[in-house]
Amino acid sequence: MSNPEQLLASFDAKIAEAKQRGDRMQAEMAAVSVAERSQDGQIAVTVNHLGNLVGLEIGHAVREKANLAEEILRTVQRAQSKLADAVQTGIPSIAGTATMDELVQQLHREFPEPEPQGFVEGGHAAPASDGSRFIVEEEAPAKPAPKPAPPRPAPEPGTDDDYFSDGDYLR
Repeated sequence: MSNPEQLLASFDAKIAEAKQRGDRMQAEMAAVSVAERSQDGQIAVTVNHLGNLVGLEIGHAVREKANLAEEILRTVQRAQSKLADAVQTGIPSIAGTATMDELVQQLHREFPEPEPQGFVEGGHAAPASDGSRFIVEEEAPAKPAPKPAPPRPAPEPGTDDDYFSDGDYLR
């Protein structure tokens, strides 16, 4: 049987080594990011290793574009969908391990490839005339207008019709 002091020293060394590996993996992971541009090149986004938007550049040519928000979101989704590959190449300390496999699978589940963009009319998607793709939501049927409240009866002659007479001072 080994000396207890030797066992404790061995255990401390293993803990220090595991902490070092964890710190290295954490630093590698924090360095992972993905940059993506829109199809027309006017929108550039950067997402970090968690998929959060950390950089956004909007070209002057598209600042007045009607569907600017949708274009930004699509570009972010495309960048997020590339995170799994970026993590695989950007974190060599856990390459080929079950941890890496699980992390990559989780990223694929959380950030799937975005749906193709298209114009939705009658349930069909098609490209726009300029080659870009966009989605238009179908309008919901209009709700019927609410019925007007019945008119209030006129006060009877000789009654005090101030704002507080019937307790309703917000009429």
